[in-house]
Amino acid sequence: MVEAIRGADPEARRGAFDVLVTAYWRPVYAHLRKRWQLEPADAEDLTQEFFARSLASGFLEGYDPARARFRTYVRACLDRFVANARRDERRLKRGGGVTLVPLDFLQVERELAAGDGDGRDGDPDAWFEREWIRGLFTDAVADLRAACRDTPRQIRFAVFERYDLVPGSDADRPSYRELAEALSLPVTQVTNHLAWARRELRRLVLERLRFLTATDAEFRAEAEDLFGEGDS
Repeated sequence: MVEAIRGADPEARRGAFDVLVTAYWRPVYAHLRKRWQLEPADAEDLTQEFFARSLASGFLEGYDPARARFRTYVRACLDRFVANARRDERRLKRGGGVTLVPLDFLQVERELAAGDGDGRDGDPDAWFEREWIRGLFTDAVADLRAACRDTPRQIRFAVFERYDLVPGSDADRPSYRELAEALSLPVTQVTNHLAWARRELRRLVLERLRFLTATDAEFRAEAEDLFGEGDS
């Protein structure tokens, strides 16, 4: 993605930019709400404008992987962008005429509110990292769902969804036996389907992570942070 953003091919640049927006709009919005204390409408506008300006001006092309991880650089660019906007007292226009991917700001607001409610509202930079990770896994789950839809593997995703993606606490999670009875499966199949889905999700997360990182060293460091081990 970083190489494509810097490249000369306009189609490749636009495709990489779309990936950038998909991966980073959640942490950007959360950072604007938490660190800069912006109201939701203002945070929405600045999220759109930040990405529009990054495409038009190319300031993300200045990234040096020897100095920081790419997500750290994005956050630094964001802080500089907002500081300059406030200094200049500019009225920023939503999107800058650039069509971005649909952004579900209401969902992020719900997640931020849930975090506030359980006492996790601390370091704004931690919110940026948390939302970046959440987005990474959310998009990987969507890819896994799409890959399984209308195929024999759909039952595998159904097991995974009902067990690993159930909202609420662990007390709300069905047992393997309850899940097997609900889906008319042997308990051993529930175990096998969950193992397969978890492996596939990990593969998809790592695949996406490799595309979003600039060097092998950065990829290995991010993978270790996510999974507690280096990528093999």
